[in-house]
Amino acid sequence: MRYCSLGSGSRGNATLVADGDQALLIDCGFSRKNVLQRVLESECPVEQLQGVLVTHEHSDHAKGVQSLCEALDIPFYCSHGTARKMQWQSHELWRCITAEEAITVAGIQVMPVVVPHDALEPLQFVLRSRADRVLGVLSDLGSLTPHVLSHYRQCHGLQVEANHDPFMLQNGPYPPSLRARVAGQYGHLSNQQCAELIRASLWSGLQSVSAGHISEKNNDEQLVRQMLAQVLSCQPEEVQLLSQDEVSPWQQLN
Repeated sequence: MRYCSLGSGSRGNATLVADGDQALLIDCGFSRKNVLQRVLESECPVEQLQGVLVTHEHSDHAKGVQSLCEALDIPFYCSHGTARKMQWQSHELWRCITAEEAITVAGIQVMPVVVPHDALEPLQFVLRSRADRVLGVLSDLGSLTPHVLSHYRQCHGLQVEANHDPFMLQNGPYPPSLRARVAGQYGHLSNQQCAELIRASLWSGLQSVSAGHISEKNNDEQLVRQMLAQVLSCQPEEVQLLSQDEVSPWQQLN
């Protein structure tokens, strides 16, 4: 199994996961034209895409889903709450998924995990390949519950949110209500919480770690690198960060 980020941030999110000659997309927060260009840049044939997993209804994760799936005639998978907010309940390509009930997409076993975020019924995903390699994709949640931590242990690859530095957020340009939302139990993970998740998930089989959804206004990449380098026992420049404007290199899980 291999994976790459097609973009990660407030302007759009999408992650491509492939196993053999089949692939799936997690979220599509870009326009159809934009995401197809990013898939092309990743050198993954578009015809390998078998479906799109949708974490929640916020536009930076869901705005391009329907258009892309209609163009490619592939299904999209999300909770009933997300479908209701997006008015997808009667769409022929929608497939309803439920937390803790695994499904198979593109030959990959997908476990939906409920997370605390200010959306109607948000889910994140842990994916298991046919070769028994496990990828945990985790973004858009405000707190690390025991339930979340239990699902993201013993992953071979982790793609985790490091949204904000608390000091920068509290002294930044956001109004008080938005600062409270981001820092709240249903907001976004801070650098420290990202590090806590990775620390709790360290084991001998962990091969690849990347951090994304990094705020342009309330975070600094060097802060993220320093925080995660301490946890991963590496140099700051070795920490893998995801950009919202660039397709990341593929990460292979062997």
